[in-house]
Amino acid sequence: MSHTWDPDRYLAYADERGRPFVDLLARVPAESPRVVVDLGCGPGNLTALLADRWRGAEVTGVDSSPEMIEAARAVDGIRWEVGDLRDWARPDPLALREPIDVLVSNATLQWVLDHLELLPGLVDRLRPGGWLAFQVPGNFDEPSHTTRTDLAAREPYAAHVGDARVPASHDPAVYARVLLDLGCEVDAWETTYLHVLTGEDPVFDWVSGTGARPTLQALPDDLRPLFEDEFKALLREAYPADAAGRVVLPFRRIFVVARKPQGVPVP
Repeated sequence: MSHTWDPDRYLAYADERGRPFVDLLARVPAESPRVVVDLGCGPGNLTALLADRWRGAEVTGVDSSPEMIEAARAVDGIRWEVGDLRDWARPDPLALREPIDVLVSNATLQWVLDHLELLPGLVDRLRPGGWLAFQVPGNFDEPSHTTRTDLAAREPYAAHVGDARVPASHDPAVYARVLLDLGCEVDAWETTYLHVLTGEDPVFDWVSGTGARPTLQALPDDLRPLFEDEFKALLREAYPADAAGRVVLPFRRIFVVARKPQGVPVP
């Protein structure tokens, strides 16, 4: 089932969502890349960091959401494309596409079913010695996600949300093994951030802009408010606010930086 993204809602926690991107980028030691691509660029605020770091590079931001790309076009100096990242992993037997020096994907692969199967194709798009760097959430066993799953399985909701997209990811060792078997040098790790949130139902506000959004959009208008009320109550129970109204949201992230073998140089 298709859904749309809301750039403004997504950017409500721009600092918190941006920190993993910065931490990922810090571990990519590319010096003077010519071609840099951000797959799943969202509203482009983080893609701009790529252009700032590698000022001589041609930077392209790609996202499947027309709404996100429309917001991203406010950032100058970057080429923006509406597209499916799976297309970038398809074979190029005639080598018609320009090889990429740095390929970044931030909090996007988790939306693609069987995304491990895309890794060989993404590595193939790299210039020998090029870099693949990605980050995915690793918190799908946390109440922020399991409460949505449990609630969505109940009637009357289940009849409407069965086809809604649900994100998923793997442990860092799984990604590392796939990329090592492709001959890459691999740096993989995980970090759990503790986000301090405030406001009314802040955890709901967070997940409704990302992981829970397809489920919420799949519900009919007459059921959505009821689902939201139940979901908020469950999240308040799972993430109680302290006396000052602060909620601590643990958020595990999985990071991978891989370098393609040098091999035969590509002109």
